[in-house]
Amino acid sequence: MAPAPPGSQAAPLPSNLPFRLVSKTIGQGAYASIRKAVPLNAPKPVIAVKFINKEHAFRMGRLGPKQLKMEIVLHQHLGKHHNIIQCLASGEDTIWTWIAMELADGGDLFDKIEADEGVGVDIAHFYFTQLISAVSFMHSKGIAHRDLKPENVLLSGDGDLKLADFGLAALFKKDGQLRMCNTVCGSPPYIAPEIVSGRRSKRRDLLDDGYAANICDIWSCGVVLFVLLVGNTPWDEPTQQSEEFREYVATNKQTTDPLWHQLPQDMLSLMRGMLEVDPNQRYTLEQIRTHPWFTRRNPYLTSSGKNANPVGLATQMLSQLRIDFSQPPSASQRGFSQDSDAMDIDSAPHRSRANPTNINMISSTQPETPIADTPFDWERPPRLSSHDGISASQPSEHNQRPSYATQQPMLSQFPSSTQDILSQDPSLTQFTTNPSVPMTLTQAARHFKDVLPSYSLARFLSPLSLSALIPLLTDALHNLGIPSTPAAEEQLAQWERDGEANLRVKMADGRRQGLNGHIVIERAIIGMDTMTEVRFVKASGDPLEWRRFFKNVVCCVADVVVRPN
Repeated sequence: MAPAPPGSQAAPLPSNLPFRLVSKTIGQGAYASIRKAVPLNAPKPVIAVKFINKEHAFRMGRLGPKQLKMEIVLHQHLGKHHNIIQCLASGEDTIWTWIAMELADGGDLFDKIEADEGVGVDIAHFYFTQLISAVSFMHSKGIAHRDLKPENVLLSGDGDLKLADFGLAALFKKDGQLRMCNTVCGSPPYIAPEIVSGRRSKRRDLLDDGYAANICDIWSCGVVLFVLLVGNTPWDEPTQQSEEFREYVATNKQTTDPLWHQLPQDMLSLMRGMLEVDPNQRYTLEQIRTHPWFTRRNPYLTSSGKNANPVGLATQMLSQLRIDFSQPPSASQRGFSQDSDAMDIDSAPHRSRANPTNINMISSTQPETPIADTPFDWERPPRLSSHDGISASQPSEHNQRPSYATQQPMLSQFPSSTQDILSQDPSLTQFTTNPSVPMTLTQAARHFKDVLPSYSLARFLSPLSLSALIPLLTDALHNLGIPSTPAAEEQLAQWERDGEANLRVKMADGRRQGLNGHIVIERAIIGMDTMTEVRFVKASGDPLEWRRFFKNVVCCVADVVVRPN
């Protein structure tokens, strides 16, 4: 087989790597993918390796050789900090640049936060404290992150925050001298207003007058804290085009927005200080660290700033993930036909809770069978391995699925052996009326990841066959404003024989930011039963928006989702 063209993400990876790759893709960006690796002659430690296709990045993206080199130099310059992903090594060949990093084996923080709900005061305070610790350390090294947002906040296996992705990082201080930045970059809901509103007379991506990147990071930290507390952003972008931001400015921060009324009263001065429109008046890191709300006692925080109760924290967060089947799905997403660039500032985004009819875009959702050389090459969640009693297989006579055409499939309807296996599945807890974490998940747990796994819980099981379930999923997408082509009977029959298929989804979230990924549909043998597992795998975009999308689809097909009793 001839090698793929160098501009393709399918180009063969370097063959002379100083480590051994041990996974498929575990993370992905516009021109990069991440895989796990181990030393050549040992099973540990497991690290993460980011592969960047240089020609694809230089030709299709805004990344140039200088920016790529700067990412590596600045990341290495940071050294080691408990709340920052450590850069271990880097290298390149003619096609790829690779960066070996510490593995965040707890997964994405915001995968584990309920959209529109948040995580409560203690957990929000815990993660905000660790975020400020990471940002303070970066700033002490003269480096600003410039892209602080949920996608870049990961977790260790014990649930401690790990700040990641330094592709937009900048040196704001060198040899004691402050330097202003001019590049327009960041994600609109989290970006500071001085970046968006700055004059751009020469180039769309360069400001005439620079901004202080470290002060912009403070603004982004404030938005992240807001999201931790309420599960939504305060606005879509900090401009007059956003109704929420316009009122925030007009009322001198005394907004009537109901989201602000969900914030603890004793931290409002801190929030308003970080979200001060005038960068010269914005809170400094020192003012944040000495604020009474910041210095409050926290049961999850040790004196050294680490997680004091990993299992308890994971248990509390898992119990807060809930899908309310009594609520109709809200179509806050709309499909669109081209990828969104995180460095572009959309002219008229809409907040995720805004009226979805304001969003008028075209979808490009296409069902397909996974093939080895397509961009979809994601790692299967480890819980689906055969030693857990779950495997992907062809159906046999003893495990033909029963019919649930007239009743809601409940876990109690399955044999006890199947119930025992699924009682270990944390994703099922989100489908109960009053979510609680079963003792079987916590009694033997020692780490955060033993209760809340690194992989996303955006998944469900159904007793329906693939050929019966896929049309329901495509109908759900259509009802949510993401039209997809119905599969022909021959295609459905082929997918049923293969035991797997996926729907590629490209859309805009409620704020008109890019949201892309796959809905993976696979046959699973669980104990003596055959089911269909549906996983929602985000490739790019805001994790909370992806969870909203998952919840909407699940509510559309609620009658065929397996639920606990």
